[in-house]
Amino acid sequence: MVRMKTTLDIADPLLREARKVAARERTTLRALVEQGLRQVVAQRKQRTKFRLRDASFKGHGLHPDAAAADWSHIRDLIYQGRGS
Repeated sequence: MVRMKTTLDIADPLLREARKVAARERTTLRALVEQGLRQVVAQRKQRTKFRLRDASFKGHGLHPDAAAADWSHIRDLIYQGRGS
């Protein structure tokens, strides 16, 4: 396994708590960070993709008058009988 060095800015209170946990569990801070990153990466991989619910109305598709029409004709059909 190839390891890469990096620098992280961690809030002081969190770092103090993490060091306490590492000491209590007789492990290293690096091991805790790696464990936490593995958990986050695994959780993100498990998330399902957003799926838009089907909100369409029941029916049989477009009205025959609109099926092959351009937008201008469809707009005229929508507003037919509703003023000018």
